[in-house]
Amino acid sequence: MVARVNTVAFHGIEVIAVDVQVQMAAGLPAFTVVGLPDKAVAESRERVRAALQALGLALPPKRITVNLAPADLLKEGSHFDLPIALGLLAAMGVLPADEVAGYTALGELALDGRINAVAGVLPAAIHALQQERGLICPQAQGGEAAWAEGLEVLAPDTLLALINHVKGKQVMQPPVPGAVEPAESGLDLADIKGQESAKRALEITAAGGHNLLMIGPPGAGKSMLAARLPSLLPPLSPAEALEVSMIHSVAGLLEGGRLLRLRPFRDPHHSASLPALVGGGQRARPGEVSLAHLGVLFLDELPELSRPTLEALRQPLESGRVSIARAAAHVTYPARVQFVAAMNPCRCGHLDDAALACPRVPKCAQEYQSKISGPLFDRIDLHIEVPAVSPADLTLPPPAEGSAEVAARVAAARERQRARYDALETEPRPRSNAELDGAPLEAFATPDAEGQRLLTDAAAKMKLSARGYHRVLRVARTLADLEAVESVRRHHVAEALSYRRVMPGRG
Repeated sequence: MVARVNTVAFHGIEVIAVDVQVQMAAGLPAFTVVGLPDKAVAESRERVRAALQALGLALPPKRITVNLAPADLLKEGSHFDLPIALGLLAAMGVLPADEVAGYTALGELALDGRINAVAGVLPAAIHALQQERGLICPQAQGGEAAWAEGLEVLAPDTLLALINHVKGKQVMQPPVPGAVEPAESGLDLADIKGQESAKRALEITAAGGHNLLMIGPPGAGKSMLAARLPSLLPPLSPAEALEVSMIHSVAGLLEGGRLLRLRPFRDPHHSASLPALVGGGQRARPGEVSLAHLGVLFLDELPELSRPTLEALRQPLESGRVSIARAAAHVTYPARVQFVAAMNPCRCGHLDDAALACPRVPKCAQEYQSKISGPLFDRIDLHIEVPAVSPADLTLPPPAEGSAEVAARVAAARERQRARYDALETEPRPRSNAELDGAPLEAFATPDAEGQRLLTDAAAKMKLSARGYHRVLRVARTLADLEAVESVRRHHVAEALSYRRVMPGRG
């Protein structure tokens, strides 16, 4: 007899069905797990054995073989403990095999029989619903699984509770969906005094989904500005919330079954490694750029990151996804982010603002800023200088306009973009002006005759690349949306060009 239990493996955020097959045959006592398991899966033998012993059950003295099919797919993670244990219980006759076969199971077993939380419950629940099966998951993540509406969820805290439920000796209450994260960040733009031009650039960044680079001396408020960008962005739609929450679930970061509603804001330290930023490692986990999907990735002290790490951002910023190549497989994670970066003029924090605009900058500033490669610099839509705040500005009362007022204008501009691009027949449709490309870019962002003439002349003088040229058009389209006008005009192009600067030593 071969007992079968359904579970899943994860390939990025893609869910792959795995068939756990358990066979007990005559022969020398042995317990073998096959099907390309990693170290964590191979060690499940000892956790499962100890958990069954905690229930007063001993494995029979037979040759036990557990096969994880498909056998050529690498199995990673501790969530295979529970399906292996259920397969053993079915093979031993403790649980009815047909009852167990109607569920997809995942969970890590403690030595005393408790079922611990694992990563990936939300995508596993959606997969189980599509396969018309129920789901067995840890009690701590029942609220996460319950978001798959119409799915039968069993969320026991121990293996014994699950056995008693299946046998009808006790009844577990179905879990309820976890709370939704509040849609407000708690940070307000009114906290920042002065920096009106930087606030204007932040509003444009939020309205069009653009990338932003802030250059200024230490203490000018660059990090404060970046941290308040999520308060200007519209909350995630239900479909976007599910998409972002699935990535965080696979990474094991979805706490209390709570769906994310506020757009992610990730700000890794400048010492972050390449796998930490773009993903990878032994198990090809999502990196910070994927955890910031549909939100903000903020990198402070940009030139302090290693050159290979910075260069690894080029492909995600252009394509909106990260591809991690491994010998066995290629894993792809979504990475559609707003990239916001901050840096000092030079390593010593030069305070002379005039030096920032001068082509003959001090050597230290030129060397420091040249750490950012031209291709990466070209992918940033707005480049602004953030001067030091004067003592007079610090004594002023709080600004009358805060995040709520700016967010209202941003929401109106985003709504205009949504209505415009939802009418397109092309797929995928742009979600914001920053994603405009090809025919939609020409149709919606081409300026009037005066604006086109200005852009053509400026592009030649500034030596803009084709990418830089198109990014100016996208910013100009956002400026028109903020003014609630359909056509892109000369003054929109002029303001968009003012946010495009040449790095020292590059023109």
